[in-house]
Amino acid sequence: MTINQHIEEFHGLPVTDFRTAVEEGKRLPEAAATAWRIGLDYDEEREFGEVWAKFLETVAPEQVTALVLGPWFSEEPEPLAEVLPAVLAAAPRLTALKALFVGDIIAEECEVSWIQMAEITPVFESFPHLEELVVRGADGDYDGNNPLSLKPVKHEKLKALRFEAGGLPGSVVRAVAACDFPALERLELWLGVDNYGGDWTLEDLGPFLSGANLPSLTYLGLQNAEAQDRIAALAAQAPVVPRLTGLALSLGALTDEGAAALLEGQPLTHLKTLDLHHHYLTEGMQKRLRDALPGVDIDLSDAEDPNDNWRYVAVSE
Repeated sequence: MTINQHIEEFHGLPVTDFRTAVEEGKRLPEAAATAWRIGLDYDEEREFGEVWAKFLETVAPEQVTALVLGPWFSEEPEPLAEVLPAVLAAAPRLTALKALFVGDIIAEECEVSWIQMAEITPVFESFPHLEELVVRGADGDYDGNNPLSLKPVKHEKLKALRFEAGGLPGSVVRAVAACDFPALERLELWLGVDNYGGDWTLEDLGPFLSGANLPSLTYLGLQNAEAQDRIAALAAQAPVVPRLTGLALSLGALTDEGAAALLEGQPLTHLKTLDLHHHYLTEGMQKRLRDALPGVDIDLSDAEDPNDNWRYVAVSE
């Protein structure tokens, strides 16, 4: 997965950039037939609120099932906290919303570590039918206010949750673990590094590896970590793994040590997918993995030099 280009599909739907489509006079698709992207271009004179209001006036909001929020700023990064209330205020009109991507912002527009966020708890509270939520970014404003935050919540419908960050706050990781998500099938955490706010600990990952509070979980991603070897070793013994169909330990600094721990742990042959892309595995270890798991779709793309002493995660700054 890359954050160098805008997503073209979300929640099984093609993405339509609303502002571009209107400006170019294109015929708009039916409201429920696409994932609507709302965002600003660089140096645009309009405010996000203007584009958002135009969207609600133009497209039948009660039929919209998927939304993608692009840049809510046109020059320097601005906090999501300044525009999120307008989105939440429209919740009574967005009664069919099932999927929301907050922050489809690529590196050319703003580095992931500079994306200024907000407390995301009200999203769960405002959209009870939400099935998929993706949040990119975790930073606060220039004074350190309003970073990504979350309070433990209960949500009956959520099936997929992904946090993408160069450094995911430990408070958010712990809050996710404390949430009640009975329907959650897919969870992905891009953990990131301490230099960019990733002050989580291995102990924080325990609830996900046990799976005790996630009865429906079938896909787990604990990714983008310098300590990927240690996470792999924990996953090798994790109680949740036997019921997973997919496991992602990608985007981090995985080496032969972590891969060996996986192979020496509990069986993984039941998995459909094992995502290890962006790794530091030798060719010999890659072959061992393929030979040991012939029926598993293993992603070993984006191989880095295993002899490189400076090992980095795929998404940080």
